[in-house]
Amino acid sequence: MSIASDANEMQGEIARFRHELHQEPEIGLDLPRTQEKVLKALDGLPYEITLGESTTSVTAVLRGGAAHASARKPAVLLRADMDGLPVQERTGVEFSSKIDGAMHACGHDLHTSMLAGAATLLAERRDQLAGDVVLMFQPGEEGFDGAGHMIREGVLDAAGRRVDAAYGMHVFSSLEPYGQFCTKPGVMMSASDGLFVTVLGAGGHGSAPHAAKDPVTAAAEMVTALQVMITRQFNMFDPVVLTVGVLQAGTKRNVIPESARFEATIRTFSEASRERMMTAIPQLLKGIASAHGLEVDVDYRGEYPMTVTDEDETHTAENVISDMFGGSRLSRWATPISGSEDFSRVLAEVPGTFVGLSAVPRGVDHTTSAFNHSPYATFDDGVLSDGAALYAELAVSRIATLAAGN
Repeated sequence: MSIASDANEMQGEIARFRHELHQEPEIGLDLPRTQEKVLKALDGLPYEITLGESTTSVTAVLRGGAAHASARKPAVLLRADMDGLPVQERTGVEFSSKIDGAMHACGHDLHTSMLAGAATLLAERRDQLAGDVVLMFQPGEEGFDGAGHMIREGVLDAAGRRVDAAYGMHVFSSLEPYGQFCTKPGVMMSASDGLFVTVLGAGGHGSAPHAAKDPVTAAAEMVTALQVMITRQFNMFDPVVLTVGVLQAGTKRNVIPESARFEATIRTFSEASRERMMTAIPQLLKGIASAHGLEVDVDYRGEYPMTVTDEDETHTAENVISDMFGGSRLSRWATPISGSEDFSRVLAEVPGTFVGLSAVPRGVDHTTSAFNHSPYATFDDGVLSDGAALYAELAVSRIATLAAGN
């Protein structure tokens, strides 16, 4: 039987595993219950298991048993992230989160269950593999740099040598119709950086602002000026997105506070714009603070680089998708999206690609459905077998071409 048909036979099993994960989401780098569930799913399969030292990651290596013609035995990595978000679920699905204030709102429960399904599919074909497969079950994607932790602990060399190719997948609860696979060679997702600003003034009575140094008005001016700066200093065809998500000051309406603070997320799509933002923002904010006779502390933190896919590996994935599911199931994005991914760290080290998969519930309008990270984001179980099959087929087909020396 084919990988796709075998995956279809496993659909119920994969869905049950996904529901178990969904009901007990964990946040950050420490996911003990999730790790336990993954290890249980891998139990009895012929994988060499390594657990993370600084995180609850799981690395599983499958040693292929077939002969290979290449001088170097190939290895391919498949990655799934496992962590949830600090979101209170509002979907109403029967397997909703049982953990107050935590939810798999980004679909990582689907990624993990699909990769666990692929683990079985690949184990059943171990004797046909002329190379090794590394499964990367990663915690802490949502702002904790779990990929960076796993890379430092050697996941890319877990097979005993650097992997030749790496593939990741991400489901969406919006953007595309149900079941659509999405690719893009080159820059696929933005870089992500954090901006943390504290404006330092001198408190006083709200009736006499001239006798104080008001940090609130300066902070408000800074928030607006940042948007104007982008439109005047950056090329509109090399976009920059800056969103202030935190703005805090004061305790009472007639008290001028000592300080005001705000935090922002910054998304860029080129290294030139990213580097320029790192210098332009402090310069602008310090200028505004000086004009108001205030001090300002500007903390610009580099976070995740751009997700840049390899053109050849993207073509490989596109061919696999078309062969397995038909060309109508494949879309190539014309432009990147401004979400960010720490799988970018893997793609910066080895050739690979990232594939989107729409899990918009069937019958729901993908243009208006709740997007990832929403408490109302819902993902259709129907894509699970397709995702598991694609993970497995990517490893099987790429190892075959690598082993043949192509």
